[in-house]
Amino acid sequence: MMLKREGKFKIGQVVRHRYYPFRGVIFDVDPTFNNTDEWWHSIPAEVRPRKDQPFYHLLAENEETEYIAYVSEQNLLEDESGRPIRHPEVRNIFGTMENGVYRLRTDMSH
Repeated sequence: MMLKREGKFKIGQVVRHRYYPFRGVIFDVDPTFNNTDEWWHSIPAEVRPRKDQPFYHLLAENEETEYIAYVSEQNLLEDESGRPIRHPEVRNIFGTMENGVYRLRTDMSH
């Protein structure tokens, strides 16, 4: 029997990586791993996550640059710094940030 599982984090939430020095805002979530096996095997075995958990798409940043990251739930922690994310795409998806969570822009349409 398959149990439906809710993600620990939500779209718009600012998070940081458990092991690596980057943080970001969640803009999408996959209920389970949805990337290539090549990508998964490129992760060092000692920190390689399980595939049977939510994976989050982040507008991410580190000290040097901004990029898109794909991170397992087990490797994320809530970012409690209160600092905004500087990634240039943030303003295209999100509006204001309140209590560490960005609100989706209301003027976006599919």
